[in-house]
Amino acid sequence: MKNRLVNYRPVFAALLLALTGLAAHAAPIEVPDPKGWAALTPEQQEERRAALKRQLQQATPAERQAFRQQLRERLETLSPQDRKALAAQTRDRWDSLSPEQRQRLMDERREQIKGMTPEQRRELVQQRRAMLEKLSPEERRALREKLPRD
Repeated sequence: MKNRLVNYRPVFAALLLALTGLAAHAAPIEVPDPKGWAALTPEQQEERRAALKRQLQQATPAERQAFRQQLRERLETLSPQDRKALAAQTRDRWDSLSPEQRQRLMDERREQIKGMTPEQRRELVQQRRAMLEKLSPEERRALREKLPRD
């Protein structure tokens, strides 16, 4: 069996892509349970992702930031075993996507980042650095080895 080091990046990326932002003006958008989200079929995830995206587009920047923070906190409260299981499941789903589906998701994320203000991009970098600080040295090394070098 191939030895896989846990890579939290796919879990965070998939969930952040799926859930970027926060609430409609009347009531905050409920942050989905990561385990419940992972249990959904890809089609169900796509439907929920689209609905959340529509709601988040109507949210204020402060509401979106609050949502991202709640999502991050929810992911951080998972046990290490649960995080590893979610990461493995997310990686397996990613691996099962067709090259066209993968490219579509990468293009969507790229466009989402291009649409951010410089301030939002700096904040995203800070959030990613904070996430990396929480990884063990082995996990950081594994992540560096997996990332493409430009």
